[in-house]
Amino acid sequence: MKRQIYYILETGGPENLASRIFSAFLITLIALNVVALLLETVPQIHAAAPWAFLWFEAISVAIFLLEYLLRLWCCTESPQYAHPLWGRLRYAVSPLAVMDLLAILPFLAPAAGVRSVDLRFLRAVRLLARVGRMTRYYSGTRVLARVIRRKQSELATLLLTILVLLVLNSSMMYLAEHAAQPDKFSSIPAAMWWGIVTMTTVGYGDVVPTTGLGRLVAGLTAILGIATFALPTTILVAGFLEETKMEAVTPTVCPHCGKEIGKAG
Repeated sequence: MKRQIYYILETGGPENLASRIFSAFLITLIALNVVALLLETVPQIHAAAPWAFLWFEAISVAIFLLEYLLRLWCCTESPQYAHPLWGRLRYAVSPLAVMDLLAILPFLAPAAGVRSVDLRFLRAVRLLARVGRMTRYYSGTRVLARVIRRKQSELATLLLTILVLLVLNSSMMYLAEHAAQPDKFSSIPAAMWWGIVTMTTVGYGDVVPTTGLGRLVAGLTAILGIATFALPTTILVAGFLEETKMEAVTPTVCPHCGKEIGKAG
């Protein structure tokens, strides 16, 4: 029974009718929860039937809690979490399991008597967690996760480059504009707000240079920002192309018997 539940919850593919029904049910329930959380913030709608939101929340959390406990129980069917104790602990701290737990805890905390936590913050966490839960049921999200893992060194290098450019540009702008606008460019950290807005080409216009040197620095910063922020797209596109090629030559293996059943894609 544990193995069958594991196949339904974790490894069931399109050929598994029970897995498809279960995934469709959970996606629908999570989507309804997101809609309910959005409507709950409208005072008129919430005041019309507050009990309906409460009961729907309670029933949903009960289902999510049961699903979480079942996943924790049957995760030992996976070789990665085979140990009955340490395997379950490793599974419990995995990103998807933590996301599942975050979708449950905000409702259980007030019920357990934890009143010191800001409930508005809990609602925000619950909303983000439940929206995030939907991503686990789409293969495209798993492909994106693999691409990010494969390109993490390039993305980390690019992030470091952006941070270095931000500090340099903000420092130069501080030196160029501090004397002319001491209120707006009071420090380098204050100038970094201008640097972020300029490098991302948002351009709010709340802080602008007035000196010739400041405008020169601003022009160079804008050009560097366009070039730098275009690079992540190139890296991710290359990663997706590599992932597509790998899927085309990787055999699909049946999760039940382990036999090769064809080529993926």
